[in-house]
Amino acid sequence: MHPAASGPPVRIMPLGDSITDGHNAYPGGYRVALWQRLTADGRAVAFVGSLSNGPAELGSRQHEGHTGWRIDQLGERIDDWLQQAAPHIVLLLIGTNDINTDHAIADAPARLSRLLDRVRAAAPYCEVLVATLPPHANPTGERGVRAYNSALSGMLADRGPNFQLVDMHSALTVADLADGLHPGRSGFEKMAEVWYEALRTRLATLAPSRPPSAQQQGLGLDGEGLVERQ
Repeated sequence: MHPAASGPPVRIMPLGDSITDGHNAYPGGYRVALWQRLTADGRAVAFVGSLSNGPAELGSRQHEGHTGWRIDQLGERIDDWLQQAAPHIVLLLIGTNDINTDHAIADAPARLSRLLDRVRAAAPYCEVLVATLPPHANPTGERGVRAYNSALSGMLADRGPNFQLVDMHSALTVADLADGLHPGRSGFEKMAEVWYEALRTRLATLAPSRPPSAQQQGLGLDGEGLVERQ
């Protein structure tokens, strides 16, 4: 028997592209196994976002996984999403489509930095877990992935404790990909484990602090504000 979740939920926004959505290979993607791990621990969590999909075993289906989107496209909408969903934690994995479409790859880390600046400005108390990109089956794509990933550590180093790099690349192999680009079920389950381990320490430091604002109540949000335990 799993422990019962208690207290107001921690709002978690899965943010990215089709890998966050789940794509055709496995609807719901990593969110399915991650939800199961968190709730099995008795964690009170809610996935939030303007999109919704996934199988019956995914108890919270909202997300911001936009198929085919690049870093700059997320940046154009991120302010609205953060205001509407008011997440406490963002799980960000983005950049695959920048690499896959050869969209100014050398500037991709700078675009990500600008996206993170927008997140910090719009939601200064939100915690952001930034994942490296999973492997790419195409050798040229993999070189782009590795160059992009290598830039993330330095980018996050000076952003403070609310930003954390999560190594997703080393957790998967090309064998975990369903089509050379998107993970299959085994790959998504491995991703869920990586996110889970990164989230455990974050969730342990959060505690309810205040009721939702009038704006959040008007939007129908039910979570309370959270602060770090002292």
